[in-house]
Amino acid sequence: MRKTILLAGVLLFSVSAQAQILDILKSTVKDKTGIDLNNPVKTNTSTSTTTTTPTKSTSTSPINLGSLTSTQISSGLKEALNLGVTEGVKKLGVTDGFFKNEAVKILMPEKLRKIDTTLRAIGLGSLADQGVKLLNRAAEDAVTEATPIFANAITSMTITDAKNILLGSNNAATTYLQGKTQNQLFTAFQPKVKASLGKVGADSVWKSIITKYNTFTGQAVTTDINEYVTTETINGVFKMVAQKESGIRDTPAMRTTSILQKVFGAQDGK
Repeated sequence: MRKTILLAGVLLFSVSAQAQILDILKSTVKDKTGIDLNNPVKTNTSTSTTTTTPTKSTSTSPINLGSLTSTQISSGLKEALNLGVTEGVKKLGVTDGFFKNEAVKILMPEKLRKIDTTLRAIGLGSLADQGVKLLNRAAEDAVTEATPIFANAITSMTITDAKNILLGSNNAATTYLQGKTQNQLFTAFQPKVKASLGKVGADSVWKSIITKYNTFTGQAVTTDINEYVTTETINGVFKMVAQKESGIRDTPAMRTTSILQKVFGAQDGK
């Protein structure tokens, strides 16, 4: 009988202790979360939104053209182009100026790539290499005559165009000049390239290359190497001019004259 009473007391104590512990837990949860376990409510299970600090928008300084005249803008752009042409021609018009400059190196004409493959297959890879090298040698020789041609072409830029070009992309002046003068440059430059092809022996080497290919394959391939080299030489100069223009626009240290500093300094907000 005593055992029964004692066991009942233990159980009663355990239940009471459990109840007290549960009350403590409920109170703790309510304090920390605000949720009353005695009177639970449905919680919103949707994803809560987090507030982020807005990122400050960045804006470039506006180009201040108010202090510039149209004549100054035109003069600044023309000077930048003249510098690009002068320096570009100087770099290209030396031995390996084209051949070892991957940006402008003249490769085998695309429609003659099969000739290159065939020559190498029959053990004439050195002839193909010589052909490519002489194309670049012709360009290096001819480009030295280009400066006055390009200088005259630069004068075709009008004052009306100048402002839009200044506000344009990093090579806007070069692109404009190329679009306006490509044809007249080709006409004026082609005779000089033809003379250079003969001077370095590229014309005779290429005649040999094409003859050997036609004999081996039974085909009758022809190509105008003069036209190809003329186009590639002009494109090479324009690439150099574009690099110079971009440098002047982006790098104040490259603005070596007062007009360049004034005109291109305007795009820095100065």
